[in-house]
Amino acid sequence: MKSLTELLNGHRSIRQYKPDTIDPKLIEQACAEAIAGASSSGNLNSISIVLSRDATRRQRLWELHHQQDMVLQAPLTVTLCADWWRTRQWLAARGARDNFNNLIGYHVAAFDAIIVAQNLALAFEARGLGICYMGTTLNSMRAIAEFLELPDTCLPVTSLVVGYPDEDPPKRDRLPLRAFLHDEVYQRPDAAELDALYAERERLGWERYLSIPRLRALIEEHGIRSLAEFYTSPHKYDPDQHAVDSALLRELLVDKHFLPEDARR
Repeated sequence: MKSLTELLNGHRSIRQYKPDTIDPKLIEQACAEAIAGASSSGNLNSISIVLSRDATRRQRLWELHHQQDMVLQAPLTVTLCADWWRTRQWLAARGARDNFNNLIGYHVAAFDAIIVAQNLALAFEARGLGICYMGTTLNSMRAIAEFLELPDTCLPVTSLVVGYPDEDPPKRDRLPLRAFLHDEVYQRPDAAELDALYAERERLGWERYLSIPRLRALIEEHGIRSLAEFYTSPHKYDPDQHAVDSALLRELLVDKHFLPEDARR
């Protein structure tokens, strides 16, 4: 099994998978280790993990995750949920005051679920499996919650596609370490330093997108001139769509009782 240093430095998102099944005992062991190694706010264990292995059900998840074929290729999709329903039932059974059906509750449980998700990614990768985080979970939260029959104050926050890799992609670049680290207070880069921090990222990212025929065609068709423009175009992280999705998320948090009714406005 790889060391932690090897796992961290060798991480890559895998999007092509072999159809080989994963031993259920391996999955359970990885989940157990991920939970055991994760910090939990108040040790309240405010997360749940839904395993989707049935091919028919993964077909529906494929639709909800914007028809990304890796959902069909990989034998497992894992949905990590911020879950206060179980805890609130326990509180009620013991005559305690109800709580956590509020924004702080969502915030805490969502972050705890992300901590477990990253542990789980490492646990799978340590066993030779590949993973890919599914950002589309955020775009389809309500539909995924309904499909997985999640109760009140329980919502999906991220998903992992898991399987044996059928590709060997290069590791993606990151910004230089100095972009992330700040001594004592936030260090705001000036224009020259900002250019220096992003120079290699812009070059490599732009080359990568231009090397993909479908994306190159979109870039040329819409006159996109840089990586920054591509990231905020309708083909990547569209600000207009983010505004729509943000409003939908607010509605969902109200409906799931993480926000008060008057937050709809």
